[in-house]
Amino acid sequence: SLPPEKIFTPTAGDFNLVANAAGLAMSGKHPWVISDSVSTFVSSYKQIRDSLAFPSLSVSLVVSEGGLSEGQNGVSYNILQDIALMRSLPNMNVYVPSDENTLIDVVKASSVSTRPSYIRLNSTRLPLFENKPFELSNPSGARIIKSGTDVTIYTYGTMVTQALLAVDNLEKQGISAEIIDCYCIKPFLEQQLLSSVRKTGCCVVAEEHNSIGGLCGAVSECLCRTYPVPVRFVAVEDQFVNSGHPDELREYYGLTCREIVNAAAEVWALRRR
Repeated sequence: SLPPEKIFTPTAGDFNLVANAAGLAMSGKHPWVISDSVSTFVSSYKQIRDSLAFPSLSVSLVVSEGGLSEGQNGVSYNILQDIALMRSLPNMNVYVPSDENTLIDVVKASSVSTRPSYIRLNSTRLPLFENKPFELSNPSGARIIKSGTDVTIYTYGTMVTQALLAVDNLEKQGISAEIIDCYCIKPFLEQQLLSSVRKTGCCVVAEEHNSIGGLCGAVSECLCRTYPVPVRFVAVEDQFVNSGHPDELREYYGLTCREIVNAAAEVWALRRR
């Protein structure tokens, strides 16, 4: 834990939180702006754009209850457009750790970055995947969680667990899935994606986010430009999210292993033989 003199809480407005962080960064510090709500950064988006992204200041923005974590707090807190908003800002890094190891290394990468970083966490404790720890030697990239030959499942955060749950059902259908954890959504390492889809010939993108502008957008932009293959999304469609328990909302909006299995089977049937 940090000593009290290392913690500063502005008293007036979310935009002041960002402005103070910008001032600290310009004085040579690396401030960490931590909030339990995505709404903090959405309401101060212009300040983030003008004061952090435009001058490319070394500041880390961390939301501890991203995605559907705040499902029971009301519609205004269920913001599933944050990745798209932050990804669209020049100079901004965007990270979503999926387990404890990626969290540790993302924190290290963000600490030494000369650019601002947005880190989205979930309110539940992160799992610990057995096939790691690993060294995040390249802070821009992704890692293969499970190798496969028939379909690429590109995902991050909470949806990595759902993708792993889908593996057994897909294997029963004779489909070998390759699961890639895209812990860094921006900068987006295209080569990792292309290396996988050139082998599998199809792709499913699964994310706890709106289907517009997030990882779905990054994958589509890359594949349309360089290597077109069948792609399906497992994400929330273009709509606002209701209030409810996070698990109930994931079930209602189709963010479960069942939808991943169906999408994978569909793109596998469409791929070039």
